[in-house]
Amino acid sequence: MEGDIAQMGAYLGAGLTAIGMGGAAIGVGNVVGNFLAGALRNPSAAGGQTATMFIGVAFAEALGIFSFLVALLLMFAV
Repeated sequence: MEGDIAQMGAYLGAGLTAIGMGGAAIGVGNVVGNFLAGALRNPSAAGGQTATMFIGVAFAEALGIFSFLVALLLMFAV
C-alpha cells in the first residue's frame, strides 16, 4: 500500500512539472513575438538584436528542459 501511494505522488509530481514545460513554451512565444513586433517597427535594428533573441529563447527552453528532467526523475527514481 505504501509503495502505491509513493508511486501516485511521483506521477502527480511529474504531471505538475508539465506546467513548467508549458510555461517554457509560453516564454519562447513571448520572446519571439516581441522580437518580431520590434523588428516590424524598426527593421534596420532587427539584425543587431537577433543574437539577443536566440539567447532569450535558449534560456526559456532551458527551463522547459529542466522541468522535463525533474519529471523523469520523479517518475523513474522512486
